[in-house]
Amino acid sequence: MKYILLIAILCSLAFNPVKGQINIGTYSIVGWDSLTGDLGVAVQSKFLGVGAVVPFAKAGVGAVATQAYANTTFGPKGLSLLEKGLSASEVAALLLASDSGIAERQLGIVDSKGNSFAHTGSKCLEYAGHITGKGYSVQGNILAGREVVNAMARAFETTDGDLATKLLSALDAAEKAGGDKRGRQSAALLVVREKGGYAGFDDSFIDIRVDDDSLPLVELRRLYNLWQSTFLFESRFRSIKEFEKQKKYIAADTERRRVTQEFNIQLRNRPDDPKLLNEIAWLLATNDIDKMQALELAKRAVRLLPSDLNILETLAECHYQLQHYDEAIAIQSELVAKDPSNDSFWKQLQKFKEAKSTLK
Repeated sequence: MKYILLIAILCSLAFNPVKGQINIGTYSIVGWDSLTGDLGVAVQSKFLGVGAVVPFAKAGVGAVATQAYANTTFGPKGLSLLEKGLSASEVAALLLASDSGIAERQLGIVDSKGNSFAHTGSKCLEYAGHITGKGYSVQGNILAGREVVNAMARAFETTDGDLATKLLSALDAAEKAGGDKRGRQSAALLVVREKGGYAGFDDSFIDIRVDDDSLPLVELRRLYNLWQSTFLFESRFRSIKEFEKQKKYIAADTERRRVTQEFNIQLRNRPDDPKLLNEIAWLLATNDIDKMQALELAKRAVRLLPSDLNILETLAECHYQLQHYDEAIAIQSELVAKDPSNDSFWKQLQKFKEAKSTLK
């Protein structure tokens, strides 16, 4: 009885006892954003910590997903070859030619021009297959059926928005179509952009993972929303300046439009959250997106939480951005009176007074 139970467990994990590997039965998508140049990978699996194995990407270079009996060297090797100027299909050919286990491998690649290529080995566990298109490749094994990859491709092609939105939509579509027939456990989303990471120090624009959860896509979406409200807005505004510096004006305008859309979504979901109103007001005003909307949001935040000095300071900044210097000075003077030890308040007041003096 114990031996029967052990065999059943091994089968459920798709374990190869000879190689000592667990098959990464999963579905994934590699994608490219033609407007911003973003590259990324999204993946879900009945496998612990799939984000540590499947996704690889490098800004301005490409994205790689390696799965089934995954050969994780395909990630760094593939990106290195792409960086030398080889196309997705050329890179795949070289990777597969150097690997004796290609019949059990599954691979998806997209390069920085949106060219894609995929490979599904003949010994990948059913159902296994892939679909490629301009700017993406979807692939999966141990799936409920062909409809899973079909649904992913349709979702990516028809979903509006940035790359992360399209990748997450593809994962959701796959799950609705049956997903991994063993179930679900982990998921990951990786999107890279030049200087898109924390404070612009690296290219990890979005890098979130769910290693073990009964509903990993639900948790991934929650983390993405939290990540977005905490880090992504600042990163997007930094990207706008970087795009403009590089004279990528279409990318900069695209990013402005997408930021505005995301702000509006959050405002609809949390219209009475003074902290959110304050944050959006500050970002809109100081990044020259919509200064009048910023002022209205700041006023609303003050009405909801008039005792918060930081919210009052945002209101003062919004007036300053619109050259309402008397209003800005009055509010900032009140802040200085309430907290005279705050150097930031004093510096802001001086800035407002200097700006007013230049008008004379």
